[in-house]
Amino acid sequence: MALGPAAGWAQTDLLEPQRAFAFSARALDEKTLEAQFAIARGYYLYRDKLKFSVEPAALASVPTLPAGEIKDDEFFGRVQTYRTRLAVRLTLDAPTAGERVTIRAESQGCADAGVCYPPQVQTVTLTLPAAGKGGGPAIDATPPRKSWFN
Repeated sequence: MALGPAAGWAQTDLLEPQRAFAFSARALDEKTLEAQFAIARGYYLYRDKLKFSVEPAALASVPTLPAGEIKDDEFFGRVQTYRTRLAVRLTLDAPTAGERVTIRAESQGCADAGVCYPPQVQTVTLTLPAAGKGGGPAIDATPPRKSWFN
């Protein structure tokens, strides 16, 4: 069953896709970025539905994704999936220190409850550090919600 406007959000306590598949990124150094997904318990991402791009810088090569867990999926057949956490290194071609870059992650995932989300696009913008200065903090695509009490 695919998730759509008519889907019963109230019938099952499903997370919003950006919470089920929380995307963040950080600079490891002046030419290497790390893109991460924190995948909620009971959810999974499809390996073959992941794509990354960086602007205005360019990726030096297509990132290598780690092997996933094999799943016989009712929607897409035999596929590789990720659960819990996924981290991918992105190497930049001719980066400029201090440049602000936007990392774009395209993904698709499902809940074990039998609901598939439509493809999602999440972005993070960060500043590249100067050579030899080390990395920076992780930036969340969807910051945590604030409650009335904090």
